[in-house]
Amino acid sequence: MDDHSATEKITIRLPKAHLRSIDRMVEKAYYGSRAEAIRIAVRDLVLNELPAIVDKVERWQTLENREEMKELAGKKYLKP
Repeated sequence: MDDHSATEKITIRLPKAHLRSIDRMVEKAYYGSRAEAIRIAVRDLVLNELPAIVDKVERWQTLENREEMKELAGKKYLKP
């Protein structure tokens, strides 16, 4: 039984061809329901894509921080 307290309901629009494909997988008992198939697809997307995205974002932030440090290092501040 699903723990609904750990989930959130959303509404999405999918192309009809995608939905028909999902329905075929459910009919062939590959997945128990549309919801299960979509949950697994989202899980796989997160597991496969998130590490690469996080890595890119961290590299961008590192570059931004370096640029900020260069900018700050180049400024002369007057003592009060």
